[in-house]
Amino acid sequence: MAVPVAFFALFFAYPVTAIVGRGLKAGGDWQLGRLGEVPARPDILDVLWFTTWQALASTALTLLIALPGAYVFARFDFPGKQLLRAVVTVPFVLPTVVVGTAFLALLGRGGLLDELWGVRLDTTVWAILLAHVFFNYAVVVRTVGGLWSQLDPRQEEAARVLGAGRFAAFRRVTLPALAPAVAAAALMVFLFTFTSFGVVQILGGPAYSTLEVEIYRQTAQLLDLPTAAVLTLVQFAAVGAILAVHAATVRRRERALKLVDPAQTSRRPRGAGQWTLLGGVLLTALLLILLPLGVLVERSFDGADGADGADGADGADGAGGYGFGYYRALQSAGSGGSSTFLVPPLEAVGNSLRYALVATLIALVVGGLAAAALTRRAGPLVRGFDALLMLPLGVSAVTVGFGFLITLDEPPLDLRTSWILVPLAQALVGVPFVVRTMLPVLRAVDDRLREAAAVLGASPLRAWREVDLPLVRRAVLVAAGFAFAVSLGEFGATVFIARPDNPTLPVAVARLLGRSGELNYGQAMALSTILMLVCAASLLLLERIRTDRSGEF
Repeated sequence: MAVPVAFFALFFAYPVTAIVGRGLKAGGDWQLGRLGEVPARPDILDVLWFTTWQALASTALTLLIALPGAYVFARFDFPGKQLLRAVVTVPFVLPTVVVGTAFLALLGRGGLLDELWGVRLDTTVWAILLAHVFFNYAVVVRTVGGLWSQLDPRQEEAARVLGAGRFAAFRRVTLPALAPAVAAAALMVFLFTFTSFGVVQILGGPAYSTLEVEIYRQTAQLLDLPTAAVLTLVQFAAVGAILAVHAATVRRRERALKLVDPAQTSRRPRGAGQWTLLGGVLLTALLLILLPLGVLVERSFDGADGADGADGADGADGAGGYGFGYYRALQSAGSGGSSTFLVPPLEAVGNSLRYALVATLIALVVGGLAAAALTRRAGPLVRGFDALLMLPLGVSAVTVGFGFLITLDEPPLDLRTSWILVPLAQALVGVPFVVRTMLPVLRAVDDRLREAAAVLGASPLRAWREVDLPLVRRAVLVAAGFAFAVSLGEFGATVFIARPDNPTLPVAVARLLGRSGELNYGQAMALSTILMLVCAASLLLLERIRTDRSGEF
């Protein structure tokens, strides 16, 4: 546990504590009265109310739409099932900036709905809710569907034989068994939407602000550190409570059920009702997931012939047609008369790949050691350590990024101008995925194999290399893939610490969207498409090597 604890203490607890302390101190004295004053302000109360309300609404809507999909993936066997499973999981690993951009292309000004029916949903709460469902659909399908596929269907069939109707058998047999998984999925969706940043910032406009967006506004735009510090503590308390409840539901799910091989529970759909359900789920996936991504790709080519207009005009010439003009424009700095970048935007692709690879290596080392420690230890201290590993998923990434700037600027850790700062911030988000992916597999390794290796004279390191590593090699690859994908798309902290001459892909997309002009918009779509394709390719590769599909991620 020493390496993971040191890593989180130095690169998570220290920056967060430092920036909160700076905000709550004035003249060397603690100003604890701000803890009561800030949340009582009318504007902050509105932010707290909207943050909670939209998270509850997003969670309910996600469960309503995704639970039929979880059933279909758990109980039905149909052609293309594994490919579809990968497709519906793509949004989960996409950066929030790309999700926001995709829905902007679908629902925003000049988007598909605007062109067809004159309907615009950007700057409305509906755009935010739909994007959240898009982003979290896979959380419910994988968490609930993974458990559902391992429930013995003969238990429900026995209830039917004893006279219970279809609904009564489901309510009395299956639903109680699924309840912990549904609760775990709902809590994770609530956590991700409660801390939503990129989606709300792009689609909500100035009218809507979550806690995360407000922390960014107070820190970066208003330079009001006291208010940002209090809001960080409020979010920290909320996230801690959510993670505590989530940990309890996961433990209950792990010990309360006898599970079977998923291969024994799936079959071909039977009857018109089941085929209709399968068709409805496929249609939902088409409209909710493929349509926004397809529109994003289309907009990256749309009108691109005009993007190469003479004299670098800041926009298309209205000639229409399709071409690679927006992609070609990414190869030059200041294209279209824009001073958005000091380097060609296309360099962000190479920067992001290099940063993500280093972040993945760090996350594998730290997360692998943490998972091994959690496997071999028990007790309240270890459960607290497990919860600590999940905190970066919910604590303000904006606070972490800004904390990096104000704390890691003195020897021996003067890293503010170092390239390693970005991978360190990205690794904080990747570690929880590594732990959650590797932990179930490590717990499944028979401890007697390690004991036998020790009896035969193997050192702990050799026992791990000869016993554990061959058994968890696939899990390591899957964990690396998830860590790579989420590192590639990290935005909240990176937007603070990425240097102007070395932007990452999400930062580059956000900068382009923040500027007016058709060319900037088209380049944002092109960069988002590149980022989406890299993430999708990583995930499709994971699906080919993955064997255990019952985990949370």
